Amino acid sequence: MKVIEIASFGGPDVLRLADRPMPVAGAGEVCLQVNASGVNRPDVLQRAGHYPAPAGASDIPGLEVAGTILGGDTEALVAAGMKVGDRVCALVAGGGYAEYCVAPIAQCLPLPRGLTDIEGASLPETFFTVWSNVFDRGRLTAGETLLVQGGTSGIGVTAIQLAKAMGARVIATAGSDAKCEAILALGADHAINYRTQDFEVEVKRLTDGRGVDVVLDMVAGDYVERELRCLAEDGRLVIIAVQGGVKSEINAGLVMRNRLSITGSTLRVRPVAFKQAIAQACLANVWPLLEAGRVKPVIHQVFLAIDATQATGSGAAAAHTLMESNAHVGKIILNWRAV
Repeated sequence: MKVIEIASFGGPDVLRLADRPMPVAGAGEVCLQVNASGVNRPDVLQRAGHYPAPAGASDIPGLEVAGTILGGDTEALVAAGMKVGDRVCALVAGGGYAEYCVAPIAQCLPLPRGLTDIEGASLPETFFTVWSNVFDRGRLTAGETLLVQGGTSGIGVTAIQLAKAMGARVIATAGSDAKCEAILALGADHAINYRTQDFEVEVKRLTDGRGVDVVLDMVAGDYVERELRCLAEDGRLVIIAVQGGVKSEINAGLVMRNRLSITGSTLRVRPVAFKQAIAQACLANVWPLLEAGRVKPVIHQVFLAIDATQATGSGAAAAHTLMESNAHVGKIILNWRAV
């Protein structure tokens, strides 16, 4: 099969089209014909040598796919209510940039009715992450206010839509006026251009000094101390990425006085049972919203996975270049054979 592998750690040009043996599904697993793969920030980090694949996972990048079930653990498939030929999307720990991929059946979900494979490939990594962090760890409920840092990222556009669908108020940040307009078009109540505005000052103004109930943070670093000052009493700060650095200073007195909670998580290394619980929560709570059109995949650009016009034989390098430019709004997808 054709795959996109990391020839060596470095820039986008180290991504190469290569041949690998077909993967073999084990117990509790399924083999998928991949029609489309999602491109995510962890893929970029892995390519640069900063985010190695977990033990036992494929070294091929790619954490989410959409495609067709070819076979696998028949008994487990039946138990999950699936069968050969079903169209699904899946969260994987690696191996998504390939024509075929093995995935735990517990991490596969039926493609929501009315969605294409391109749209389906944009769902698992971002929707699982947002549900787990905003609603499980962050405990966001209807009537509360969420601050999303980086509202036009794949995570950001998902968090905005889901929070609004669940009855929350949403404030989101972005790095340009055009991106702020995109955030508002997605349903956010307020958008803050962090390059021209102080998000801390704006949050306090927009909430009449109260602050927000939950912050979804993909920056960390020196943002953490400022975000704590943005929180209302009993507020929750959820850190899911560290693009601004891993070290932060906090005012412990503020945490104590306002009864604040600081939490965070990573998803890739968690066991299948943990991801299965998220998958089932998404199936019950999010899939109906997708099928009803109340929440929609946001696709910025699709690249051909196998592209003869590219020096590497693949559009993956161009996809990663776009990801690193931060010019996108929503998801970036690799098309293997989807129509």
